Amino acid sequence: MKHIIRVKTIGPVIATFFNATPLWAANAAREDNSDLFVWIFLAFCALVVVAQLIPAILMLLGFAKGVKKEPVQPTPGPADQT
Repeated sequence: MKHIIRVKTIGPVIATFFNATPLWAANAAREDNSDLFVWIFLAFCALVVVAQLIPAILMLLGFAKGVKKEPVQPTPGPADQT
């Protein structure tokens, strides 16, 4: 009999707790119209990242060209005239 009483008292408490969690999240939500400013900020961040990547890619391509190039033949020195 004691076991049944515990379930009857604890059950509604647990059910209330788990059903109330979405209500807490709903009260914490806030409505504002900052969508445009968020997208402008993200676009600016993307612009900075792209501006940093362009020189890095060009430098890597320059390194690849330098590695691919054949070694330069040394120029002959002046001939001995004795």
